Amino acid sequence: ETQLVLQNSDNGVEFFLCLSNYSLTRNHININSITNQMMLATRLRSIRSNHITAAAFSTQPIDSNDSPPHRFKYDAPWLHYYTNHKHPDVMNFINGSFQHPNDANMKFSDNIECSDPSTNKVLSYIPESSSKQDDASTTPSSLEQAIAAAKGAYPSWSSTPVQTRQRLLLEYAHFLHKKEVCEEIAYWITLENGKTMADAMGDVWRGLEVVEAATRVGNDMMGDSLQNLSSGLDTISYRVPLGVCAGIAPFNFPAMIPLWMAPLSLATGNTYVLKPSEKTPSASMLLASYLNDLGLPPGVLNVVNGSRDTVDGLLTHPDIKAISFVGSNSAGEHIHDVGSKNGKRVQANLGAKNHATILMDDADRASTIKAIVGAAFGAAGQRCMALSVVILVGDLSVSQGWVDEVVEEAKKLKVGNGFQEGVDVGPLISKEAIERAEGIIQSSIDEGAICRLDGRGVVVDGFEDGHFLGPTLIDLNCVNSNEPITNPAYTEEIFAPVLTILTVPTLDDAIKITNNNPYGNGCALFTSSGAAARKYQFEIEAGQVGINVPIPVPLPFFSFTGNKASIRGDVNFYGKVSLLLRFAAHITSGFSPQTHYFDFALASRV
Repeated sequence: ETQLVLQNSDNGVEFFLCLSNYSLTRNHININSITNQMMLATRLRSIRSNHITAAAFSTQPIDSNDSPPHRFKYDAPWLHYYTNHKHPDVMNFINGSFQHPNDANMKFSDNIECSDPSTNKVLSYIPESSSKQDDASTTPSSLEQAIAAAKGAYPSWSSTPVQTRQRLLLEYAHFLHKKEVCEEIAYWITLENGKTMADAMGDVWRGLEVVEAATRVGNDMMGDSLQNLSSGLDTISYRVPLGVCAGIAPFNFPAMIPLWMAPLSLATGNTYVLKPSEKTPSASMLLASYLNDLGLPPGVLNVVNGSRDTVDGLLTHPDIKAISFVGSNSAGEHIHDVGSKNGKRVQANLGAKNHATILMDDADRASTIKAIVGAAFGAAGQRCMALSVVILVGDLSVSQGWVDEVVEEAKKLKVGNGFQEGVDVGPLISKEAIERAEGIIQSSIDEGAICRLDGRGVVVDGFEDGHFLGPTLIDLNCVNSNEPITNPAYTEEIFAPVLTILTVPTLDDAIKITNNNPYGNGCALFTSSGAAARKYQFEIEAGQVGINVPIPVPLPFFSFTGNKASIRGDVNFYGKVSLLLRFAAHITSGFSPQTHYFDFALASRV
């Protein structure tokens, strides 16, 4: 039976949908003509048979002078429209349900806006989850509520058999494999981030690979044992979860990075508080609600929104045992320092300046140029493994032909809105991002660089206010590997579709330049020479090396192994060394057992 109850209020009409002993798959119900000002869409989300789990709802007020009510393609139960603002507030996901900021006595600030980078129009407002309405309030902040929910869920979840936890994640992986599910997540990624739908689908898929890895985590959780360490003395060690862990995700991979973080932590028995980027919150909300609908106990996974204040709240809270972070160096260094000082285990992947070296005499020219253009300008250059520097090895006169061909290939790329067919390069995330990128381009030119392809000033029809920057190529000509390269196009992580090209005479020069760069996320060599490939592989200092592979990101049974200034701490993402566990060593002698707990230091390089 289905029961529909109406409740009138000053703000409109709210729907509460109660289902009992009813098996129903995901649906949309559109309810028209409730009032002249209101249309409500109620989504029934994975209601399981024989019991009630969750019935999420969203409501959207319609201005009579506004466009049609379907502002978004999909229903969004994490958006709350009953405020004094024209645009909705983004709710938090705490203890198994979406909670509006006002329900947590939080301050609300107009200053945190989530906007569509293709139009520069506001989509929603983001709360600062660490805030309260006033300092005298005794109601915990939303952040405190989320941490308390995770702490409360930990005893039960950590004692849940590992195969039960794995089985739930196996069901989650199966659910995420569905094309319509991937498309829904990708829609919100493209809307808030701007990347193309194809790139957004890849964002989801690479995160799904880590979920799949989390379904077989039992082997990696096994400890060690040794019989007869001494006469009548055996030692057995167990790897056990840490407790409440937290993740701080960036804007550039709204699905992949949260899926790097939470599933492995949950599989190993930890509970979790995730803070997505305030620029791209919706994918995390959707991922959390999906897992909740599949039966994850309330409080095991929570999502809170905010910016620096909320981050600092996570870093200093005594109940948070570990922090995962991906983002810029300035933020990552702060997070690692503050988190470490407050006794957290911290894994932090930071910035990058990834170099590709091309041996012009023996690299396959056509395939190499296509690989370089895709790796440099795909996702508008907004990824930590984008190729931002190309080193051509050989004669300068020969290199100019390569540069010309890269320019011609880059010109074929279409700049535009990510939802449009055939678009290759979407917008940058914000006005500040494009202003910074254009400023660095101009500074590099002022300091003597040659701009072979200038993407500034590109205008996309119908999206004139978007943050678009076309593919840009900066040529530094021939450089001396014995002297520092000071041009800002080389020294700065631009995080935009900007490629810097330089030429050196030998492979040794290219290796020296790459190793002298402070970053060490990844690099690549393009060659048909096995000897050159082996030399490069063992002499280079970057954490991930590709041979004729432009973006050498490892699959999740390995680890993401950045190096130098691209990482803080000694814990890599995914793979065996990433697991957020500690050792519990049980030492038994005769009839007097003693138990000692100690932190386990994980290996930093693989």
